[in-house]
Amino acid sequence: MKLALFDLDGTLLPNDSDHAFGQFMVDIGWADAAVWQARNDEFYAQYQAGTLVLAEYVDFATSVWRGRPVAEAEAARERFMAEVIGPVLAPQALALVRSHLDAGDCVAVVTATNEFVTRPIASAFGVDTLLAVELERDDAGRVTGRVKGVPTFREGKVTRVHAWLAEQGRTLSDFDDVLFYSDSPNDLPLLEVVPTPVATNPTPALEAIARERGWRILNLFQNQ
Repeated sequence: MKLALFDLDGTLLPNDSDHAFGQFMVDIGWADAAVWQARNDEFYAQYQAGTLVLAEYVDFATSVWRGRPVAEAEAARERFMAEVIGPVLAPQALALVRSHLDAGDCVAVVTATNEFVTRPIASAFGVDTLLAVELERDDAGRVTGRVKGVPTFREGKVTRVHAWLAEQGRTLSDFDDVLFYSDSPNDLPLLEVVPTPVATNPTPALEAIARERGWRILNLFQNQ
């Protein structure tokens, strides 16, 4: 059996679901278009530059919806899935994930975006196992704006994958092969751990590294 790990934003999706959800909050009038949108763009630029402080971003990104009733926030997420994510689900990305599932491989999505945004996206790809940034909740079940446990970000992705496998009594070496598909140099810690890293729709920085190291390069969206 193989283990196939997938980053989400920029890898299976042509956009960034975290940033897009923030923009959606602006579009539906939950966030200020001038101030909030500019800050959301600033955080996204920090992520691309590799300078993002994740805790600060999670506090910011959840602030616009976490105080609303759960049902209202979940309804907005359903609209986001239908209006923003659904239209960009590419057949070739869906087929790639499906090929691993049909082969009987163990499959997981490992993303630095929070679980509230990404749970339905992983489900849309048919993937049950989601390793995402977990959100702390208070005794009443309300999101606090803080991260729970180790975030799936940079080296944290390696930690969370090892912990998830340990819960099953497994290690990476138990698989015939372990593939990790990612577009971002933020994911170098996990790309460097697995036997088969796949630079998928890579940024110029990651593509340069992949070519230097002889990693496979896969472009899912080049014809879009």
